[in-house]
Amino acid sequence: MPPHARHAALPTFLNPEGLYDPAPNGYSHLGLPASGARLVLIAGQGGEDAQGKLADDFRAQVRQALQNLQTALRAVGGELSHVVKQTVLVVDHSHARLGILGDELATAYGPGAKPACTLIPVPRLALDGMLFEVEAIASVPV
Repeated sequence: MPPHARHAALPTFLNPEGLYDPAPNGYSHLGLPASGARLVLIAGQGGEDAQGKLADDFRAQVRQALQNLQTALRAVGGELSHVVKQTVLVVDHSHARLGILGDELATAYGPGAKPACTLIPVPRLALDGMLFEVEAIASVPV
């Protein structure tokens, strides 16, 4: 897909007046799919590398999970910029982990608005040692 086509159908993000500014935490309140794009539903991506190994570190797992999300999106001609909504699951959520997540989302998504996001603190995830998971809905150009 030509680079201009990938950006022609980007989602729109809004943070309505009357709601707090979510930008420091790495998300927007509303995400609208691009007109004419197809919705892609991406299963939860954890911090496992291609061999299924998990780092012990929360930041490393977040970074790997976001790379895995990017890999899944590229398989259908998409990029992180096409994510409209994501849900993140965090084991032992804390203010410190929220800061790490915000930093990693800012790095992964770059400048500008970020996707709508829901963070769900959880006591455990699917694999022993798994600390983070992200699932997403993307609006990918056809």
